[in-house]
Amino acid sequence: MNSRKAFTACALIILAISVAAQNSLDSLLPLKEVTVVGERYREVIPSQRLSGERLEALNSFSVADAIRYFSGVQIKDYGGIGGLKTVDIRSMGTNHMGVFYDGIELGNAQNGQVDLGKFSLDNIEEISLYNGQKSEIFQSAKDFGSSGSVYLRTRRPKFYENKKFNVRSFIRGGSFDLINPSVLWEQKICNNVASSVNIEFLDASGKYKFRYRRVLSDGSTAWDTTAVRENGDLRAIRVEGGLNGYIEGGKWDAKAYFYDSDRGIPGAIVNNVWKHYERQSDRNFFTQGSFQKKLSDSYDFLANVKYANDRMHYINPDSTLMYINNTFLQQELYVSVANKYSLTGNWDISLSSDYQYNILDASLRDFIYPKRHTFLLSSATAFEYWRIKAQGSVLGTFVFEDVKKIERYSDDELLPGVQRGTPDDKREITPAVFVSYKPFHCKDFNLRAFYKHIFRMPTFNDLYYPEIGYIHLEPEYTIQYNLGFMYDKEIKYGRKFSRFLVKVDAYYNEVDNKIVAVPGKSGGLYRWMMINFGYVEIRGIDVNVRTTFNPFPDGVFNFNLSYTYQRAQDFTYSDEEISYGGQLPYIPWHNGSVILNGIYRWWDINYSFLYSGERYHYSANIPINYERPWYTHDMSVGKKFCFGKFNCKVTAEINNLLDQQYDVVLNYPMPGRNYKIILKTEI
Repeated sequence: MNSRKAFTACALIILAISVAAQNSLDSLLPLKEVTVVGERYREVIPSQRLSGERLEALNSFSVADAIRYFSGVQIKDYGGIGGLKTVDIRSMGTNHMGVFYDGIELGNAQNGQVDLGKFSLDNIEEISLYNGQKSEIFQSAKDFGSSGSVYLRTRRPKFYENKKFNVRSFIRGGSFDLINPSVLWEQKICNNVASSVNIEFLDASGKYKFRYRRVLSDGSTAWDTTAVRENGDLRAIRVEGGLNGYIEGGKWDAKAYFYDSDRGIPGAIVNNVWKHYERQSDRNFFTQGSFQKKLSDSYDFLANVKYANDRMHYINPDSTLMYINNTFLQQELYVSVANKYSLTGNWDISLSSDYQYNILDASLRDFIYPKRHTFLLSSATAFEYWRIKAQGSVLGTFVFEDVKKIERYSDDELLPGVQRGTPDDKREITPAVFVSYKPFHCKDFNLRAFYKHIFRMPTFNDLYYPEIGYIHLEPEYTIQYNLGFMYDKEIKYGRKFSRFLVKVDAYYNEVDNKIVAVPGKSGGLYRWMMINFGYVEIRGIDVNVRTTFNPFPDGVFNFNLSYTYQRAQDFTYSDEEISYGGQLPYIPWHNGSVILNGIYRWWDINYSFLYSGERYHYSANIPINYERPWYTHDMSVGKKFCFGKFNCKVTAEINNLLDQQYDVVLNYPMPGRNYKIILKTEI
């Protein structure tokens, strides 16, 4: 009932504004889109990108929702507004994915997972996904250190027609009792310096009806019931402030980010328990800056610096299970310097060095307060000759850790999982090579390939969490091979144009020394522990097709299709031979998406389709672990209008149009059909 009231109220308000604005529509003049084109570095392996109106049209609530439309990506979504959302590329694991915010990586040394649900799209200008690494050598050493990367680029203020400021606001309302206003203020300080402030508030009960039905392997129904998802509420505020400036031959920027939230954790529906009482509050803060300058015709310099402070408080008041009240505080300091030198017009070399310091504090008994010093040194080269582009890089990673020793207990008195000793230092050298070639004198077609060897460090939880962590874990190693092609054709005829783009990549990945949790015994108490035990092989094909054309001057039509086939097999040795060689948990063999977007004068209509094929929730691919395919249809209709000096747009969205009941993760039911109305204003 509350959801319907909120939805109806927003609809009436926006309808009233739209009616009041009708008199001004006659004087509304269409402005042609202005595209600013700058010199982009010669990419060897092009990325998947979403930007501008394409990004805004996706019915996406957060960055995680938008990334779902890229090929080769799996999103772990634990349901609803406040559920954890993490990204996995080509089945190598969430921790192998680097997420960069305005060129500097978002980190989480505690568990290695970045919750993309915390990042709104309101001030995001572009999202890019790179397999292997970004096709750029003028970057920090960190950029070379992941199996795949997501880059989030926020808006950089632009001012037209002698304007001194820009103001843009959103207000959303609808299902889940959602109220979500935000405002962005951009101010021109002088010709070369501008500031921006973005504030967003979100409040939602997270309640939604769902039907939960489980069918046994013999076809009989184990249960079939309808209930309301509880304890999924979220209240959050996000504040971002930034300064951007241009200097002769360069630019600089500084940013501060603050996020504070309190949420319920809806939990899994198991053992006939439909409501959980866990709570989690997060306070995330970071400030970062970047400086880039061309010091001579041949030499470029880049420096980055960042400080982050993240606090997480988790409480489980259910004493019938285990009362938990824990607080974790992690801090990070990061400094990076990158240098690029042009030997010739077609040949560049670079050298980058980074330092990162992480420390974790926790309100756990006998916690050992780990500290991590990470030094990275990269050397890279890029050249272009004839119809060949190539890049090569070598990354050196040196990790040194220190922990607090526990002196007041003898070995026999230590709690299970509390470890003595000193963690092992890590020293690794890892290479990567990227090549593209244009055959047949055809500028629209190219072949590309890459090889990359990289690793990911165990997290603090993997190493030191009481009763689970193992202090002498080794890194996980990945080897990636990729071979593909791209055909990109643009045709112009008069005022009309069309573009056709197709990208196909076949890949083979190995993940060795995989960190897995296995049951063990210590001190007579049964517990789990982390060990290097796993080995995974992944074979797959990614396909992207995009077309754009304008059949008439005032209209544009866009079509985008993404498809992924993956065979991700777990060859970890196990006493259960039935799991050997099975498809990895939650990795479908087939998944894909379709996006249709049409714009005609003041109207736009958008349709998106997501499909995830059959999969298993355990490596033993047997009927009891089988998960059915799921798919969703989302639609939206928007209209632009003027209200006085304000340029406005109202959008109505319907998500999960057919009200499909599905789980992304077993026992975490997702919302059915839901609605949203958005009012956007700009001045």
